[in-house]
Amino acid sequence: MEPSKARASGRTVASAALLACLFALAAAPAAAQSVPLPTPRPHAQPKKPLITGAVAQQQQQQQQQQQQQQQQQQQPNPISNPFAALLGAPGSTTALDPKQRAIIDRVDNYLSATQILSGKFVQVGPDGRRSQGEFFIQKPGKVRFDYDAPSPISIVADGQTVVVRDTRLATQDVYPLSQTPLRFLLADHVDLMKDTNLVAVYADDVFITVVVEEKTGIVGTSRLMIMFSAKDMQLKQWTVTDPQGYDTTVAVYNLDTSKRPDPGMFHIDYTNYHN
Repeated sequence: MEPSKARASGRTVASAALLACLFALAAAPAAAQSVPLPTPRPHAQPKKPLITGAVAQQQQQQQQQQQQQQQQQQQPNPISNPFAALLGAPGSTTALDPKQRAIIDRVDNYLSATQILSGKFVQVGPDGRRSQGEFFIQKPGKVRFDYDAPSPISIVADGQTVVVRDTRLATQDVYPLSQTPLRFLLADHVDLMKDTNLVAVYADDVFITVVVEEKTGIVGTSRLMIMFSAKDMQLKQWTVTDPQGYDTTVAVYNLDTSKRPDPGMFHIDYTNYHN
């Protein structure tokens, strides 16, 4: 791929990634993890006969398939947008009933209370491709999203500036934090009704869903749908609908609100990466 085309592709990923990372810090404090039990000492096993040829290759393939299945079971599977009709027409916060306003208050409290957060994510793009990685947040204003290989993209905000970095091309696109939707979600105090265009609030027995509309000069007008567990208010996933109507869905898991990230993770390197 030519460098110009590769960088254009990086910008496309950057726009989706910038929007995709917006609501990671909405997660409630993670529940206490169960302590894993020590693995018992294995008993002596009789020697197995040596297996060679096609049989050995078949067993190796089966073992690889089992490992892949176990890895997939550990990751959340992002579900499709169950409330797409909510994204059809903008609403008005004045039309919210007291129950919906109470839901917004709970979301605001979680957003404001979450000062440190890290975890893993699985992203499904508009073309159905899956990517994954880990993220780190430290308020105010700092966030980092690292995509696993082969993706060369990472996103870093240092409190004033956001960069979308391409490690393969050694380039990075630079944006003022104040001109991106990250500005209010990385703030110490969050008020969705005041700081965003709140489109809809929906709740059933499974999910609590909040939809906001964001207009910026960088990425245009986009819709963001955040889904929480109705049982315990834990963040499950969010869906970004870009100005062209394409959806990017991100599911998060293994959330940790106790581990403080290394401050160096949010350093923006202007020496080794050119703009």
